[in-house]
Amino acid sequence: MAGGGSSRVSGGKKKARIEIIPLIDVIFFLLATFVLFTLSLNKSNGIPVTRPNAETGEPRDPAGWATVSVTATGTLAWDRDPISLDEFINRLKTFHLQHPEPDAHILINGDAEAMWNVAYYVLDEARKAGIQKVLIETESHSGSKS
Repeated sequence: MAGGGSSRVSGGKKKARIEIIPLIDVIFFLLATFVLFTLSLNKSNGIPVTRPNAETGEPRDPAGWATVSVTATGTLAWDRDPISLDEFINRLKTFHLQHPEPDAHILINGDAEAMWNVAYYVLDEARKAGIQKVLIETESHSGSKS
């Protein structure tokens, strides 16, 4: 047969073809789904705790923040490292020296059952170190982390 549209080779058998366009469509769909799902996640740098609920919670990006976790038993953790009260003050001062205002940000990741006096202590020590941007991490009623 003259012309180029035939998919038959001599002998009458069909030549197998792999259609790549639908495969590319599926890959882009999966990529877009993965990106959107990843953007909806709000990662915490702290240790896992049960956060209190809040209606006014706002999503935030934990990059550039130091996360101080307060557990239900009153212990502290800097990012994911359990620390003592003395070590907390040393890390706080070092963090503030490395991240002067307005770059110094502390996020309190407190358990819903944590003692308030420990959270107040963390807030007070952060302010004494000169860090003005201190937030408390909560769960909004819609279920997304803030």
